[in-house]
Amino acid sequence: MSMCGAVEQVVREAQRQLVDGGWDPAPADLVLVRETASALAAAVGPAHVQEGLARIDRLAGLREAMAALAVTVARTHGHLAWFLAQCSSELAPVLHWRALEAPDGRSFGAVLPTEEEFVDAEEAVRRLEVMLGRVGLGG
Repeated sequence: MSMCGAVEQVVREAQRQLVDGGWDPAPADLVLVRETASALAAAVGPAHVQEGLARIDRLAGLREAMAALAVTVARTHGHLAWFLAQCSSELAPVLHWRALEAPDGRSFGAVLPTEEEFVDAEEAVRRLEVMLGRVGLGG
């Protein structure tokens, strides 16, 4: 399954929990949700912008998104932490990517992602950002 598909499943589960009352974010969590949504939007822009960037910049943006998720997970507990931790797990392959050639083979197992993998990961971040934006606005 693609990263975007996996994140989409987690987002759907979170939306179900929000609708059925199984997850009622506290005001402090809503502040974190808004901050995280903003950080994700700043890290990964619209598709037409991202696709024009150099591979190293695209990878940096995805890593920044992962860092934003990690910081939020460290600052909260309960449903929000569980939700973002699962999304982070689905995006974890990004942490094994590299943008630079490693001619001597010494890349610690890091691999060059394909264009499709970049697009998939970036779309997953965008999907998560949209969902968090809706939660942060109370909708």
